[in-house]
Amino acid sequence: MTRPLADSVALVAGGTRGAGRAIAEELGAAGATVYVTGRSTRGGRSEMNRPETIEETAEEVTARGGRGIPVRVDHTDPAQVAELVRRIEVDQDGRLDLLVNDIWGGDWLTNWDVSFWEHDLANGLRMQQTGVHTHVITSWHAVPLMVRRHGGVVVEITDGVSPDYRGNLFYDLAKASVIRIAMGQAEELREHGVAVVALTPGFLRSEAILDEFGVTEANWRDGIVKDPHFAASETPYFVARAVVALATDPDVFARTGQALSSWGLAKVYGFRDVDGNRPDWGAYFEEVVKSG
Repeated sequence: MTRPLADSVALVAGGTRGAGRAIAEELGAAGATVYVTGRSTRGGRSEMNRPETIEETAEEVTARGGRGIPVRVDHTDPAQVAELVRRIEVDQDGRLDLLVNDIWGGDWLTNWDVSFWEHDLANGLRMQQTGVHTHVITSWHAVPLMVRRHGGVVVEITDGVSPDYRGNLFYDLAKASVIRIAMGQAEELREHGVAVVALTPGFLRSEAILDEFGVTEANWRDGIVKDPHFAASETPYFVARAVVALATDPDVFARTGQALSSWGLAKVYGFRDVDGNRPDWGAYFEEVVKSG
């Protein structure tokens, strides 16, 4: 088994569950040392009140061949992020090869059934704090480690790559902003040899979505009865494999500043989802969802 990232250090910010957890695990399978951050630990849950923890993710990273290091961090707090980066700098002799900004925590704050002026304003603004400010704060503190070494990759996880409206003003603002964060970083980091991309999964079968549909990964297709579009969904490992492909691509800098997708990169790099399929949410959305 190859370990192309055996000498690499990664920070997966927001690695408790979903895409973040899968990304950390796949990086571990590639041999990386992965710092896994989030607010949910065995000592206490975040405001989302989900059972998944950063310790579980880190243990899986190690079990897959890497080294998982869980660190509880609230990424809305610059002081906590600064302390995290100082720890990485000391522990890894200043090395950080990959930063994955997958911090979100806004699903439970989103009300899809009301107009924006009827939406709870505090929840809408909190979504910007948890899903946008956190990305800026984390990059601001972590990117200088990459600049000093003149190299590295930053992946900003978002939702969607098209300019289409995402159905909720506050949600749309957060996810579109992440793409602009990636583009802005790419421009300013170009001369420093650091590549930055935005990356979206498709219809993601996260732990929370599986729970919402009343299914498990083993019988997920039963959820198609509730939502026929669920047939085109993907596991979190699909986008995770996209991250590993980017992190191991010697020509990744050619993609800096771009908004990319799991399904698009699967065609470029040839990877598949864990079930052997190669879902294409982009094509499905255009041909089925948008067309009605």
